[in-house]
Amino acid sequence: MNPKFGVVVFPGSNCDHDAYYALKKIMNCDVEFLWHKNPDLNNCDVIVLPGGFSYGDYLRTGAIARFSPIMNSVIDFANKGGIVIGICNGFQILLEAGLLPGVMLQNTSLKFVCKNVYLKVENYNTIFSNSIPVQLQTVRIPIAHGEGNFFATETMLKEILDNNQIVFRYSDANGNTNDENNPNGSLMNIAGIINRKGNILGMMPHPERVCDPILGSTDGQFIFKSIINYLLN
Repeated sequence: MNPKFGVVVFPGSNCDHDAYYALKKIMNCDVEFLWHKNPDLNNCDVIVLPGGFSYGDYLRTGAIARFSPIMNSVIDFANKGGIVIGICNGFQILLEAGLLPGVMLQNTSLKFVCKNVYLKVENYNTIFSNSIPVQLQTVRIPIAHGEGNFFATETMLKEILDNNQIVFRYSDANGNTNDENNPNGSLMNIAGIINRKGNILGMMPHPERVCDPILGSTDGQFIFKSIINYLLN
């Protein structure tokens, strides 16, 4: 039996139904929406913080959502080893909650960027990337954000590198990571990181948007398959 996913819904979430559809209809998982004011996680095996504009991105992206009642439960769940994935705005919320190191700044272009990007897989041995074939150096997943410019202090970055916490970096189709392939100015082209324990992933690209074959790509399935494989094996 596939694991149960809980998709948290904040005021302003707009990718919650995308995540629900991908997990329920494509990945055949049990999925439930979790309203942000209710702290009960309803025995979910995995918590998804979806993309969107929680609280209208007022103050800072994710800064207000971090104080929603459900987040105390998510933080407790994560600290006990529970699996959490934050996508786009969900990544921003994880940073604000202190569950992942670093912050998000405005894109260096000062523009909202929405397009398909290539991601170089830096770590295949995580809960979230174990089903990506090693011979597949990159995956193609869309981004849609105005504040995806990941930044961390030198101390934080050293810890991230020392613990192999970078999972995805923006690249070209061949896995080359440079300024030309960096859509937002993110430090070291970072697109997705895990925490030190490896049970929390934050990523700016949207895997839920490339799960259904009708959309022209299924690369997003790798992330969700990896989670399912980890929990079932």
